[in-house]
Amino acid sequence: MTDQELNYYGAMLRIRRFEETILEQFKRGLFSGTTHTSMGQEANAVGVISQMLPDNVIVTNHRCHGHFLAYGGDMRALFAELMGRSTGICAGRGGSQHIHWRNLYSNGVQGGIVPIAVGMALAEKRKHKDTSVTVFIGDGTFGEGAIYEGFNMASLWQVPLLVVVENNHIAQTTPSSLAIAGNLTARFESFGIPAVELDTSDVMEITNQAIQIYAEVHEHVSPRALIINTARFGPHSKGDDTRSIDELEQMKEKRDPLRISENRLLASEVRQITEEVEAEVNLAFETALADPPAQFVEESA
Repeated sequence: MTDQELNYYGAMLRIRRFEETILEQFKRGLFSGTTHTSMGQEANAVGVISQMLPDNVIVTNHRCHGHFLAYGGDMRALFAELMGRSTGICAGRGGSQHIHWRNLYSNGVQGGIVPIAVGMALAEKRKHKDTSVTVFIGDGTFGEGAIYEGFNMASLWQVPLLVVVENNHIAQTTPSSLAIAGNLTARFESFGIPAVELDTSDVMEITNQAIQIYAEVHEHVSPRALIINTARFGPHSKGDDTRSIDELEQMKEKRDPLRISENRLLASEVRQITEEVEAEVNLAFETALADPPAQFVEESA
């Protein structure tokens, strides 16, 4: 097995264990607000982000934990942010949905991030830099008009933008079959944006496609779209899942990116990586738990 796939498996497992810990610890009241986990979608984050150039920009949405961790973000800082600790990514002020670290930006407003990403990509183009912007959206975003304005401007201005659609086929609790007419590929192509669609949870397949599509974005300095048919194992937020247990179990059996990679690894390799990741997650969580709370200073009128 190559070092690359071992590293990717470890990266995906870090995301899975982090998200599982978040859901478990919400029951203890250690986190406030809400959270949106990405269990089942780990291969998307790792496969795409691992192929980005160092100076590339990521704009992501409410389901952003996996993207942050795949980008190399510190797990303790993310735990701390969700706990409202001063050591969090944004000093405990951003919470689960609104974080910024290096060239990664997240926002919980559905659809609103696409025009922002287009503007960022235009700025990169005008700087004459060999960089691009990647924006992650879900299938539920396709009911928002702002994204089509964004697609139109991205195509007119020929900006270096990659739109990654994580199509988990359910927007909160509404199946996409009840909300989206036609197909997603055609929606991009109507704006002159080439789109590729994958139906896989295999991190290596996603990686290979990401290599090719990033090369096109940078060579032609123009937008592209990558639609990944994926599966969300957890609820939309903390407990609002209307799918049956049987449906979820069948989904995990067929589409779990960790299982897919494990089939190509030795059992000893899986054990070693698992032990290392679980120790890392536990340490990060306990350290963040002991960190001081965020300090909020009221501005005078």
